[in-house]
Amino acid sequence: MTDSVSGESLGKKIRKRRRAMDMTLQQLSERVGLSISFLSQIERGISTPSLGSLCNIAETLGTSVDAFVKAPQQSGAVSRQGERQSFSLGDARRTYELLGRSFPGAKLHPTLVRRPPGHVSELMHNEGEDFVYILEGSVLLEVDGERHILNKGDSMHFQSHLPHRSTTLGNETTLELWVRTQPLFP
Repeated sequence: MTDSVSGESLGKKIRKRRRAMDMTLQQLSERVGLSISFLSQIERGISTPSLGSLCNIAETLGTSVDAFVKAPQQSGAVSRQGERQSFSLGDARRTYELLGRSFPGAKLHPTLVRRPPGHVSELMHNEGEDFVYILEGSVLLEVDGERHILNKGDSMHFQSHLPHRSTTLGNETTLELWVRTQPLFP
């Protein structure tokens, strides 16, 4: 089961929270490292941020991702295929499936990410570390200006504060296992 969050409803929630904090787009831009024009597109429902950037936006606005996206329900230490909820932001072909939220204070946060051909993420940065393993397809991962092509079976581990972005390559949907140290949902 996949829940979808439309860009328009997400953008309205972000704008409402930003205004409630009496913060300008420029201030938000400076704090999260995204351009004013991209943030404006998000707020107008024209674009949607990656999940990592949404985490940064939420943190900067003094809230959690839960304020903008309903967290998929999960309980227990075991996560079974076909029983997990996934969700998408904007494009229903780009989905996120949380693999583990079994206890408070967990240090690792694994997520399966499916992205359509041609998807390009925005340049982002966040706290902690990221690890990605490519299960299907090919990805161009740019980290701190260095470009790396990752194919099925390849992986990369990097410090998340470094500016990074990814692009799906080829004509197939990618399936990527991301493990982060920054939680997506508290």
